[in-house]
Amino acid sequence: MTHLETDVLVIGAGAAGMYAAMAAAGEGADVLLLDKSLIGRGGATIMAQMTVAVALGEQDEDDWRRHLDDTLKAGRGICNEELSAILCHDAPARIREMDGWKVGWARDPGNDRIACVKAPGHSAKRCVYVDFLDTGPAIAQTLRTRVGRTRGVTRLSGMSVRDLTSDGGRVVGAVAVNVEDGRVVTVAAKAVILAAGGLTKLFQRNSASTNMGGDAYALALRAGADLVDMEFPQFFPIGHLAPRLVGMDPIMWDPFRYKLGGRLLNGRMEEFMHTYGEVDDGTYNAPRDITSYAIVKENEAGRGSPAGGAYLSFTHVPEEELRAAFGPTIDLLLKNGIDLTRDAVEVAPIAHFHMGGVRVDGRLRASVPGLYAAGEAVGGANGANRLSGNALSEAMVFGERAGRTAAQDVAGTAQGWTEAAAAPALALLDQVRARAQATPEGAVAETTRTWRDLQALMWDKVGLMRTEDGLTEALGEIRAMSAALPDLTLARGARFNSVVEEWFELRGALQCAEAVTLSALNRRESRGAHQRLDYVQTDPSFERNQVVRLRDGRLESEWVALTRIDPARFEEEEAA
Repeated sequence: MTHLETDVLVIGAGAAGMYAAMAAAGEGADVLLLDKSLIGRGGATIMAQMTVAVALGEQDEDDWRRHLDDTLKAGRGICNEELSAILCHDAPARIREMDGWKVGWARDPGNDRIACVKAPGHSAKRCVYVDFLDTGPAIAQTLRTRVGRTRGVTRLSGMSVRDLTSDGGRVVGAVAVNVEDGRVVTVAAKAVILAAGGLTKLFQRNSASTNMGGDAYALALRAGADLVDMEFPQFFPIGHLAPRLVGMDPIMWDPFRYKLGGRLLNGRMEEFMHTYGEVDDGTYNAPRDITSYAIVKENEAGRGSPAGGAYLSFTHVPEEELRAAFGPTIDLLLKNGIDLTRDAVEVAPIAHFHMGGVRVDGRLRASVPGLYAAGEAVGGANGANRLSGNALSEAMVFGERAGRTAAQDVAGTAQGWTEAAAAPALALLDQVRARAQATPEGAVAETTRTWRDLQALMWDKVGLMRTEDGLTEALGEIRAMSAALPDLTLARGARFNSVVEEWFELRGALQCAEAVTLSALNRRESRGAHQRLDYVQTDPSFERNQVVRLRDGRLESEWVALTRIDPARFEEEEAA
């Protein structure tokens, strides 16, 4: 077993984690940056192909308050307005900082300003990008380079954090495992920042990397922290459905559509968004929650596409325009047998993002001392529905602020680590490894099947359309899976045993699934990404946030008042 000590431990190394590490080091802290994958190559950032929302005012007259208005409107009335304001207010500084680091934001050829497009739900052209389908990889590469040049940051890839450790009600470190050789690593830290992303892997149809199983939320829960808005996973409306697509991102159609005006059609080849109160006109202006809802309802009415979605058609766009915008991608599509000049593709909603997460204050502090969160691990800023393009802005803004805050908070303080604090986590590690070693040769591990059962259950009962009966049934099944977890058959072996890693991931996933399902059951209305077939109206009495926490091993929930702000006063306080 290896023991390490640091001032600030950052768990997760996407955009949020890398920004947090650099910001903390910039305040003079020693930083340890861990990731289950390779630093800067796992999680959601590197997979993001689209745009970053920021009120630069380079194309249209714009400012952060207008961006805030659009964010709050998209959030359907329950955003934590302080966090939303921080996101919108600080985003221009982060995007210009990235520009100075040569990330490669696309430029307007007419004036060399940063190019902006108008994405769904926005009132102005404010979404920046890097060659449209390269935004996330370019951000990840730029931040990897910067982190590598930042003094005070130690990077460790392939480290899976099993549990946070607490002493006297304060988080004081973590217990991790090297996923390659099973070696245990304990980390004493004065502050811990959770930046390990979301939970969309819980759903059968998803756009997530294999890391997005809810680790950050589960770690926070088990450490005693509050989660908020867990009933609000976001479903990206036009994830690829058919024909078969190999080697390409299923959510790639978003920039295609709003740049070239792709037409969204039902099975009768009719545009239909106007039926649901949106004027779409082939320019993709409808918010994600309404578009997802509309596609599902068209299928319920018998007007869906053959595979159960909707058609997305670019047949009205001349080939030269398609190639001018996405030349190499057009050829990749042709290799998949898709000719956009001739054929429509089928698209349907896919689990893509999570609006809920760790409940934090305006300095990104969680409800437990010593714990902070950043990026998609944070809940509250997006309310019931995230505005398109806000995910990467949120990652960079919250990452920088969390890192800076954590380092300032712990400057000059002593380590609080105790061996007793780590003992429960270490005991569980030993217990699961002993079970693996005792597994008979040739036994079939049950973890993968349980994962698949959970994903199917979440998609069917806790997905786009929810009911009291379905949610109640799902909650019971999730709790039964959790109760059966200690007895699941594992694979034999201690080193290189991926089933042991899968067991620990499943433990956290089941805790997150229970939090999502319980929260959805309690919210007896339809709002944003949360749609109840038995409560179809948005109820003003539910214009509040729901908090969940673990107490004595059981989840409990409560309703809390919304956080409202005066933008003018907020700006004065930020300046001060």
